[in-house]
Amino acid sequence: MSMTVTPESVAAGQDASAPHDRRCSSLADLHIERRALGPEGQRRPPRMSIVIPTLNEARNLPHVFATLPADIHEVIVVDGHSTDDTIAVTRALRPDARILTQPGRGKGDALRYGFNAATGDLVVMLDADGSTSGSEIPRFVAALQSNADLAKGTRFAPGGGSGDITRSRHLGNRALNLLVNALYGTRFTDLCYGYNAFWRRCLVHIDIDCDGFEVETLINIRAAKAGLRIREVPSYEAPRLHGTSNLNAWRDGRRVLTTIVREWTPRRTRAARDARRRTVSPAARHAISERRRSGEGYNGLCLSSEKGLSSTCDTVSLGPADMPESCSLYSRGTARSGAC
Repeated sequence: MSMTVTPESVAAGQDASAPHDRRCSSLADLHIERRALGPEGQRRPPRMSIVIPTLNEARNLPHVFATLPADIHEVIVVDGHSTDDTIAVTRALRPDARILTQPGRGKGDALRYGFNAATGDLVVMLDADGSTSGSEIPRFVAALQSNADLAKGTRFAPGGGSGDITRSRHLGNRALNLLVNALYGTRFTDLCYGYNAFWRRCLVHIDIDCDGFEVETLINIRAAKAGLRIREVPSYEAPRLHGTSNLNAWRDGRRVLTTIVREWTPRRTRAARDARRRTVSPAARHAISERRRSGEGYNGLCLSSEKGLSSTCDTVSLGPADMPESCSLYSRGTARSGAC
């Protein structure tokens, strides 16, 4: 399936964020803007990290690698202890690829490991079975450059499609999609699709802690909860080229449903917030509390949503000693209340 997608058509595409979400400028954005300028002040394209989880995909990798664009910063192959020639084929076809062996099992575990190892400005997650094409990466990048934080692939928007999804999987995906839209106020058209791209600075919001195929749902929900700007990008899903999929519709459908409910539970939300608060030094928490109590303005800028819409928007200037390691993606001297 072929289509012509211009940056203008991507920018005018489906915004899947909750209606009240807005992407705010931030000190981190300004830091990345400065890094994006060359030595003579000329803007350079963002550096792309392509993360590909594999498990016995030796016969599919030649096709996958052939579709990748040329201007890639790095290809990260995260192997799940393959018993075929996956690693040998990768070394032969992409000598520049970084090959990692995931410590655990499952797609979520592999993606978490690959994301944490990425060094590019933006991260693209790509399947190794040939169902997603690297030729579509430019349209995801165009969406990110058009003010999106997360470019989310969809098979069910005009210009998208699937030659692989079964009727039962389609119905299940639609039901789960409707549930998420109702609970979180989003406008997703395709919840369980694994072709996404995002700015690497957004990893602090996503914080993957699952191991299975529910990882796509987790990414979408946590991006929405953080107030990130999400834009859907039409994508075509081809049938798997070789081998057998590890996806089990009923088992993984239950895991997706469990993830949706778990993320919605207020107690879970409070526990996660409290855990994040514990990573901030007492001095930082005191500074935040004092500013809130006195009504003083904050000298930082909100990364995720407009001030007043989310309690995670408040920022304060802190010393380097007050910043936890998880804040390393932000410009030095700034930490977010409730997130760092």
